[in-house]
Amino acid sequence: KIILDTLRKKGFKVAIDDFGTGYSSMNYLRNIPLDILKIDYSFVKELLVNTVDQAIVGAIIEIGNALNLEVLAEGVEIKEQKTLLISKGCNLFQGYLFDRPLSPEKFMFCLKKYQPRVNNKIRS
Repeated sequence: KIILDTLRKKGFKVAIDDFGTGYSSMNYLRNIPLDILKIDYSFVKELLVNTVDQAIVGAIIEIGNALNLEVLAEGVEIKEQKTLLISKGCNLFQGYLFDRPLSPEKFMFCLKKYQPRVNNKIRS
């Protein structure tokens, strides 16, 4: 916990990945200093046709919002998924709707291109 608190003080955000599956536990919400809950792709992929997934996603979003955490949905592939997630209160998204995975070279190019600038110089 001390290491995570130190990282957060330095500006890093801490996320629980794949929340709702595997080893993720509600206990983490109480014991780990968090910033972001990431909803696992397995709940998002059939979100439009599976009412159980809709209920689970809605509950995760409500928990995250109640704890003042950002909630990120993984695997958003179509606009309708994003629209439904927004209507439930989700505020961050990742997936093919936005972009494909990047090679390390393309990632570095984008990182340099979109890095904040101060007085026309790249901030370091």
